[in-house]
Amino acid sequence: MKVVREDIDALNAVLKVEVAPADYETTVKQELDKYRKTAKIPGFRPGTVPFSLVKKQYGRAVLAEELNKLVNKSLYDFIQENKISILGNPIPKEGTDVKGDFDNPSTFEFEYEIGLSPEVKVNLSAKNKFEYNKVKVDDELIGKQIDDLRRRYGKLGTAEKTSDTDMILGQFVELNEDESIKEGGILNSSTISVEFVEDKTTKKALTGLKVGDKVVVDPVKVSRGERDTAAMLGIKPEQLNDISGKFQITVNEIKRIELAEMNEELFNKLFGEGVVKTEAELKERIAEDLKNMFVNDSDRLLTKFVYQDLMKNTEVQLPDAFMKRWIKLSNEKPITDEQIAADYDSYSDNLKWQLIQGEIFKSNDIKLDNQEVIEFTKGLLVSNYAQYGIPAPADDELTKSAMQVLQNKDEVNRIYDMLAESKLTKFFKETVKLNEKEISYDDFVALANS
Repeated sequence: MKVVREDIDALNAVLKVEVAPADYETTVKQELDKYRKTAKIPGFRPGTVPFSLVKKQYGRAVLAEELNKLVNKSLYDFIQENKISILGNPIPKEGTDVKGDFDNPSTFEFEYEIGLSPEVKVNLSAKNKFEYNKVKVDDELIGKQIDDLRRRYGKLGTAEKTSDTDMILGQFVELNEDESIKEGGILNSSTISVEFVEDKTTKKALTGLKVGDKVVVDPVKVSRGERDTAAMLGIKPEQLNDISGKFQITVNEIKRIELAEMNEELFNKLFGEGVVKTEAELKERIAEDLKNMFVNDSDRLLTKFVYQDLMKNTEVQLPDAFMKRWIKLSNEKPITDEQIAADYDSYSDNLKWQLIQGEIFKSNDIKLDNQEVIEFTKGLLVSNYAQYGIPAPADDELTKSAMQVLQNKDEVNRIYDMLAESKLTKFFKETVKLNEKEISYDDFVALANS
């Protein structure tokens, strides 16, 4: 077999594969001999069918399959041996047919297009300045955190009027557009957590209510996502498109969390026996925990800023026409050119970032080895145990659990992405110049969501 490369431009090339009879004749004959032993053709016992008849009936299909295997292997070997960095996979050249006669086989020639991975230069050094925003842990933030912890360990009681942190138990009745009760509409008893209602107008309408009061709301604005909306109304998610945007809620009961008392019992529940003994020590511990927690958030925000800067200022040319054809041919389900065009910007951005990230890893010898992945997974498991107040198991048991997690392909990809991002963040912090800046929690959230 012979493979010849012809460059079209810096990003596109064609690989021509020539397959001679000597490359396939022996294997094709061996395959046809196997068919001959099992072929069922009227007038012949299995194993006695003449080779010429088997060849006539099956020869073309066997030859096509063998050529396909040979061409794929030769393309792969050529790319590997010549260390060609490509995007996607080779695809048959558009507008060309296989050169060769399947009825009178001799030399065959195939042509495949390849998209070449572009050279990427990432300019990142101490000359690059980025803000490193840190959340200012002040008395107000510490107080809110303490209130949240007291609420978590508080007791559920009742209230006369609703506040913005209460839970409303009520009856939902579906209405018409004129707010009359819809005949045959939905009637269901459920709950609303006012605390999690994000729409300010709706939240205001739900506060100050008493048992027996009625209020009209859009169910979407008092729930969190389609599944939650459907569960709240007692219907299936696929029925949501047919419901009204107006429901009357009759308040049947108001539940309120009574904050846990600030005492030794609460301190022990939060941090263990005797670790925190006074309110002052509690505030110190909360402040320390918040600062540690916000480090990860600050790192993520920095990574976001560096990502945006690199995407904007790093030149990455892609073989767009090739990539669009490759997407179409490699997609499991049929996809139109219009669909590809609509999604291509997002796809090309993801590919561009992969190339930038790959160049950073390569030029700075950043690697992800198996042991690191295992240790990182163990760390995630320890964090999960801690979240539920469960002590982590012994190291050998933890390693076993990590290995089980890594049997799941989706989990492996997620963990590799997380580890890669943590290494990138570490590289960014060590490479660029950071201008540390303390801002309020609200300003930090607004910045992260911008």
